Amino acid sequence: MSNAIITPTRVVREGLVLLDNMLVFPKLVHTDYSDEFVAGTGDTVTIRRPVSYQGYESATMSVSDTDEGSTTVSIDKWAGVAIQFTDKERTLSITDFRERFLVPAMRTIANTIDRAIGARIAGLWNHVGTVGNTIDSWADFARGPQRLDEMAVPDSMRKAVLTSADAYALAGSFNSVFVNNIAKSAIEEAEMPKMAGVDNVYRSQNVPTVTTGTRVNGAGLLTNGAAQTSAYSAVKSTYKQNLICDGFAAGATVKAGEVFTLGTLASGMVAVNPVPSVVGSKPVLPYLQQFVVNTDATADGGGNITLDISPPIITSGAEQTVSMTSANTDGLNLVFIGAASTTIPLNAVFHKNAIAFVNRPLVMPAGVTECARETHKGISMRFAPVWDGVNSNQRWRLDVIYGVKTLDGRLGVRMNG
Repeated sequence: MSNAIITPTRVVREGLVLLDNMLVFPKLVHTDYSDEFVAGTGDTVTIRRPVSYQGYESATMSVSDTDEGSTTVSIDKWAGVAIQFTDKERTLSITDFRERFLVPAMRTIANTIDRAIGARIAGLWNHVGTVGNTIDSWADFARGPQRLDEMAVPDSMRKAVLTSADAYALAGSFNSVFVNNIAKSAIEEAEMPKMAGVDNVYRSQNVPTVTTGTRVNGAGLLTNGAAQTSAYSAVKSTYKQNLICDGFAAGATVKAGEVFTLGTLASGMVAVNPVPSVVGSKPVLPYLQQFVVNTDATADGGGNITLDISPPIITSGAEQTVSMTSANTDGLNLVFIGAASTTIPLNAVFHKNAIAFVNRPLVMPAGVTECARETHKGISMRFAPVWDGVNSNQRWRLDVIYGVKTLDGRLGVRMNG
């Protein structure tokens, strides 16, 4: 068959359809696409954070300030594949070309993007279940949606992604039940039906893991400082703060993505209902607030360590994140999820707006003919040829540029059994 049908536009269109079919995570998160990046507006996208207001319960009006925060998503990631073939191979039909070249190329790009988005699950600070246990029952899975309810996360656009081990264990748990053929669907299909308000439950080999640091849980891991709280106005764009601690072993490490609590219910940092009501403190929830470490940290020779954490400790106002039942922030015991040097799979259930995937169309290279750029379902990919005249080989680049970020850690939950 003539090679005339293997045109740059046809290649990139076929590639995008394949890529869309192979991708998991971009379908589960907030996506953004426009032509602004091509116009040279920069390599970041700004996304506004939602505003919270407090109400009042009397005839006297109480006005809440509008203090809108924002966050930026850097378009700093690249997923590409360069393929090479001879003039003879270019005589293939598009069907042969698709199977021999495009399928493996798109699989590589899809896995690169999925892993980058999946890694942002480590930015979620809510965690339920016990490390080391598989999600193998309805009760195990339901803890995730329950926590989303408690965090006032909207029912719509909830998604879940599980490791293959957890997904198959959960599907197998339906063996003994029959609810409108759910058991049959769960066992036969990769995608299980809607459960507990979660639209879809996916399995993926790209579910990320976090390996904990060498820190060891114990009574001696303490906060060191009485006034380690934040005003929302100071952290509304970063939504994080530093927490000074001591009592660690010299050289002990804490890894990005680790989750911990502070103190006890009687004297510590207790979670609060995130939805404001009337002026005053928010209603408290029956468990401790959890915090996630944003960057790796190492204790000095004296056991002192500073952790970059989210959410920030905000004790009052519409943006309150904790109820501080202790006298101050000094001397609160840190309790980490998981033992030291333990690898934790980050199964998760989350609202679509918890994580962002931002893609922009790449600029077309000047002076290069037979280039093509297409968009399919919000993903833009560029095709550009490179000719090797010495060896009579054709090389083609297929590239996607994008950015990912955890937008709101409150909107997701990490899960174990």
